[in-house]
Amino acid sequence: MTAKPVHDETLISEEAPGPSQALSGVLLLASAAVALLWANSPWRDGYQALWHTPVAGWSLQHVVNDGLMTLFFLLVGLEIKHELQDGALSSWRKAALPVVGAIGGMLVPAVLYTLVARGTDANAGWGVPMATDIAFALGVIALLGDRVPAGLRIFLAALAIADDIGAVLVIALFYTPSVSVPALGVSAAVLGLLLLLNARGVGTTWPYVVLGGVLWFAVYRSGIHASIAGVLLSVAIPARGMDNVQDRLESVLQHPVTYGVVPIFALANAGVTFPEQLGGFLTQPAVLGASIGLVLGKPIGIVGAAWLAVRLRIAQLPDDADWARVMGVGILGGIGFTMSLFIATLAFGESTQLDAAKVGVFIGSLTTGLAGALVLGRVGSRARRDAVSTS
Repeated sequence: MTAKPVHDETLISEEAPGPSQALSGVLLLASAAVALLWANSPWRDGYQALWHTPVAGWSLQHVVNDGLMTLFFLLVGLEIKHELQDGALSSWRKAALPVVGAIGGMLVPAVLYTLVARGTDANAGWGVPMATDIAFALGVIALLGDRVPAGLRIFLAALAIADDIGAVLVIALFYTPSVSVPALGVSAAVLGLLLLLNARGVGTTWPYVVLGGVLWFAVYRSGIHASIAGVLLSVAIPARGMDNVQDRLESVLQHPVTYGVVPIFALANAGVTFPEQLGGFLTQPAVLGASIGLVLGKPIGIVGAAWLAVRLRIAQLPDDADWARVMGVGILGGIGFTMSLFIATLAFGESTQLDAAKVGVFIGSLTTGLAGALVLGRVGSRARRDAVSTS
């Protein structure tokens, strides 16, 4: 998922996205579909029983959300770190358009959600429609092939990376109900030790893995969501020199996270049992806020902020891109899914609002995925016909 040439797959690349990116999106969608069908089938009790199976004092769902998802956040952190150092976010000239677009694409959905859910129990979910699911979005891009210019693919990937930074900050700052100061102190001490290992040039992987486990436990005990430990660990991972721990970890984590952790997360969290009175359920504030935030807020925020940045000469459009294509990418930015579901679980816990927020995420993500693909496909096909007619 990163741009480094040592990897078989690239997140931000001038090359056309490979079938693996499309496969990851398809696998994620299939896992969500299985969860939905299972949770609304005659075997729905088995679905709930499976994810509430006790494992070392936790439920199996807890193991997935607090344990396995730490690996997802570690990989996200490593990718963000790489893009900040050597990739699409390494200079303001490169980062201006996706960063400004990401900021607009987070603020506008949050505002729309808040307007819809203001004064209700659903108001805590304002962060749900803020994130873009990079696996799904790039999967759609991969399926469209050469109808999407390379510069636009880079823009979408960089925007999603910038979006991830914002989502991690939102989780850490606004979805942490209480903090244990002693545990937080231990977390800081362990992180400091990890940074010292980095500064001393330690290029062996196992000390970072062992201390990373200690860091995870300390962060978990602190009250901050344990998955944030993955992001903190990524900061301390050495990224340069002959013994490049970052490259090794990314190579090891890439396939297990993409094809294992993320689909399992979808299977564990996408199973919403729909009530018999579906019409009334779909009008709940959490459903409307999440879906409106993704369908309208994301493209309005991304495209509006990008247009303003170009107009003010802060940034410029990618090569071979026009505003119709940018609109298509802005619409694809409304595919929230993985991170949106994750934030929903933090915002609502076991409350009845959780299922409503999840349904809103499904509706918004499916709508924007189809609409974005349609816009980009039509614009790309028209551009291809024009190129043929003038050749």
